[in-house]
Amino acid sequence: MAWSITPPSGEIVGSRESRALSRGPGGDTQAVTGPADDEEHGAAPITGMSSEIERWENRVAAEVGPAWRRATQGESRWPATLAILVMIALQLRLPDDLTPLGRYVLPAVELVLLVVIVAVNPRRINRRDPGVRLLGLALIGLASVVNAWSVARLIRGLLDATFAVNDPQLLLSTGANIWLTNVIVFALWYWELDRGGPGSRATGEDPDPDFLFPQMAETSIDFHHWEPEFVDYAYVSFTNAAAFSPTDTMPLTRWAKLAMMLQSAVSLVTAVLVIARAVNILH
Repeated sequence: MAWSITPPSGEIVGSRESRALSRGPGGDTQAVTGPADDEEHGAAPITGMSSEIERWENRVAAEVGPAWRRATQGESRWPATLAILVMIALQLRLPDDLTPLGRYVLPAVELVLLVVIVAVNPRRINRRDPGVRLLGLALIGLASVVNAWSVARLIRGLLDATFAVNDPQLLLSTGANIWLTNVIVFALWYWELDRGGPGSRATGEDPDPDFLFPQMAETSIDFHHWEPEFVDYAYVSFTNAAAFSPTDTMPLTRWAKLAMMLQSAVSLVTAVLVIARAVNILH
């Protein structure tokens, strides 16, 4: 064990090879032995050293600030990339009459955009790149158009009986496909828009969050190194779609509230109509 924290008061904390110096009550310098010295010289254990180190850590954490407010090394691109690939695979499994321009055209365009984005920045998103962000927004916008078209066609087909599906299993799988795609699309929107996107969050440009995660409200240093990543936004999107309302993460800005409200409405209508039609077929 090595002590690596230097207190603001000027005390020098030693390692295994050296003794630590601290100020006594009268201002005199006195030796404080480390763990190795205790073993070699038989000194008594240091009383209160753990609490002192904890206080120094808390002071440093308060001065530096939590990770989500400052510049960090950013997050990996691969979780969002994997989610986009799953979304494209789901779109390819939709019936032809629920997809605009055929089954393969728009997913192929999305795949091309994704390849370009990954080629430009394949590993870690640690800086703000306007070109890459524009491509990312275009990809998410295109996916939103595809999913909105699918939702509208499905709802219209169920209401006027033009979506002639007499197999409840096929109907439920189609509805689940659209519902899950909707979850991924909104997760990407939340991830890309919160505080200017992952690049801006990595540089700490905007300290004001659009979503309040539970870790942000923690005053202890337990989550001092925590910052939101794509998985956190995917969780927000899934729970919002499943519960039809926010759960543990609250939207703070108006656009975030409207986006979550829209997602809940689409999820609710899709689930109710698909399940109702499937039950009707079974009877």
